[in-house]
Amino acid sequence: MSKSEDLVKQLSEKYAAIGQDVNVHLEGLLHSTPITYWDYIQTDALLNLQTQRTNLPDEMVFIMYHQVNELLFKMILWEIEQIAYNENPTAAFFSERLGRISRYFDVLSSSFVVMGDGMDVAQYMKFRNTLTPASGFQSAQYRKIEFASTELINLIDIRFRTTIDRDTPFQHAFDHLYWQAAGKDHKTGKKSTLINLFEERYMEDFIRFMKTYNTLNLWTKFKDLPEADKADIGLQNAMRHYDHTVNVRWVMAHYHAAGKYLNSGKEKAEATGASDWQKYMHPRYQKRIFFPDLWTEKEMENWGIDNLETCAIL
Repeated sequence: MSKSEDLVKQLSEKYAAIGQDVNVHLEGLLHSTPITYWDYIQTDALLNLQTQRTNLPDEMVFIMYHQVNELLFKMILWEIEQIAYNENPTAAFFSERLGRISRYFDVLSSSFVVMGDGMDVAQYMKFRNTLTPASGFQSAQYRKIEFASTELINLIDIRFRTTIDRDTPFQHAFDHLYWQAAGKDHKTGKKSTLINLFEERYMEDFIRFMKTYNTLNLWTKFKDLPEADKADIGLQNAMRHYDHTVNVRWVMAHYHAAGKYLNSGKEKAEATGASDWQKYMHPRYQKRIFFPDLWTEKEMENWGIDNLETCAIL
């Protein structure tokens, strides 16, 4: 049997399995046009997704930079999903996927120089006023990355962690997530417009996602591995690198980039969503740690204070 005949046979079997006539599909190929790069990547659609609110040139940098971030977040969630829905992941598979995820976050961490050094401060301080109450805080994909990475208890505001356990209703846990602190008036308890709009748009989706990843998150999947796999040094290093990259390196890069602009005037400015961005972002306040059992007590005490790069390899 020739290669062509073998291919036709395989195609016939493929389409017969779904009740389709292979000849119809082969005939369709006669009328199809070649695929092009611009059609496959949808470049026309992609390059028309930038809509400025002002005539300041550097606003375009700001928009495109955040859109690139969202595409990387989508890539990260795609890789996490491969681990989450693998019923029997090996240490090698787990490590390889975590390596991909960490590389995406490495790109995110290093990319802040694009925004930090690539926008005119005076322009930013003008166009940012048209963005209120929008904020990067409202990235739903980033919140999902957090939910998919660790158990909810590790995302709870550190002040309330002792009051919440696995039997706590998801809605109650949601109301006590660490980032809620950035959008509330602590004197009145009233939520800001930033939070109200965010929850109106995403809360139901978040609750569903939290329930789904309650047993599929990276930390739970790791703890369910056989003991030999959990003891694999390569995997432990991959876990620690990811944890540190997301919760210290990337956060601090964001923190310093934000500080360059928000602290540039005579008076310190608020973030666009009016959040207490310094206490919300700096890892030393909330101690966001995805995989706490993989760190020593001293490392966790110094989380976000000392340079943990030297601790990232066991």
